Amino acid sequence: MIYKRVTLLRGKEESLGRFHPWVFSGAIARLDEGIVEGDLVSVFSSRGDLLGNGHYQIGSIAVRMLTFDDQAIDTAFYAARLTNAYRLREALGLVRDDNNAFRLVHGEGDFLPGLIVDIYAGTAVMQAHSPGMHYARHEIAQALTQLPDGLVRNVYYKSETTLPYMAHLDPVNDYIVGRYDTDVAMENGLKFHVDWLKGQKTGFFVDQRENRSLLEHYAAGRRVLNMFCYTGGFSFYAMRGGAALVHSVDSSAKAIKLTDDNVELNFPGDTRHKAVAEDAFKYLDNMESGAYDLIILDPPAFAKHKSALRNALMGYRKLNAKAIDKLPAGGLLFTFSCSQAVNKEQFRLAVFSAAAQCRRRVRILHQLTQPADHPINIYHPEGEYLKGLVLYVE
Repeated sequence: MIYKRVTLLRGKEESLGRFHPWVFSGAIARLDEGIVEGDLVSVFSSRGDLLGNGHYQIGSIAVRMLTFDDQAIDTAFYAARLTNAYRLREALGLVRDDNNAFRLVHGEGDFLPGLIVDIYAGTAVMQAHSPGMHYARHEIAQALTQLPDGLVRNVYYKSETTLPYMAHLDPVNDYIVGRYDTDVAMENGLKFHVDWLKGQKTGFFVDQRENRSLLEHYAAGRRVLNMFCYTGGFSFYAMRGGAALVHSVDSSAKAIKLTDDNVELNFPGDTRHKAVAEDAFKYLDNMESGAYDLIILDPPAFAKHKSALRNALMGYRKLNAKAIDKLPAGGLLFTFSCSQAVNKEQFRLAVFSAAAQCRRRVRILHQLTQPADHPINIYHPEGEYLKGLVLYVE
């Protein structure tokens, strides 16, 4: 199927020959007349060879490639890609009676660049990050409801903050299919409320599932501090793991309320938990040394763009130094960065600098990343964004 043509400059087809799914604006020689943002386009080399089809948009990334052949992008295409994504999650063992929360579509990692879909107990929360996916939202929603085993009953579209504002699309967050029926989902046997209506991202950070399970393994008998707790995911895993106490801290009073609600869902009346609405840096400054022997640092992205990289690395160093300094001998630190602009080596160097600043002996026990339902397309290394370290502090 040939759509309106995008022709590349000579030599600029090499990345597509390696199946990288982005065409940058600087690689384009000419566009057919009438191409508008969100259109399906066919990309050709300077020699006239068809390289594949994708969504066009205005900006640095001009085309997000959906195919590297002449395949049509239609309802059948989306249904096939979504079914393939579902089969992978099924093979990963994520579709279980005690686990109905996971990422179904992770953009380029599932060969659907510009699309995110998270599943929460029968509701699919869909985010478009490109105009093309915005225009295809109804086709995608219908395909979601046709997945095996009645996986999806409702589709909530949440793209008001994820689409490029220059596209003037004015998306509205709302149900495309179905309606609200419950906001309680389950992850590894633990229940939690998901606020996909007004919460961050799609309502919950499913990318920390495996890292929360690891924390549970280390929590027994420890005094745990969960910084930037959001909805308290690490907190209730720590409680199930036998923590002596768990304190959850977030600057958002709304997040603290949700954390308390989630703890109550799983551990009603448990006095081991306390949640505090306070700035993380201030809390770390004011707390007593040795008050906690396991600290989790899972801050929001300090750098959303390369231009903020220097300040972000300073922020990670400062934050980790405060935590390392306050941990007792034998303490553990789970520390993370979800900034795509910060690579693994840069993050590790920032944490190394923090340890050296505190003059503590520190060993790396685990190097962590995103889970398998957030796959990384081998031809698109930019899809790796979550970095984490588990440190033993002497």
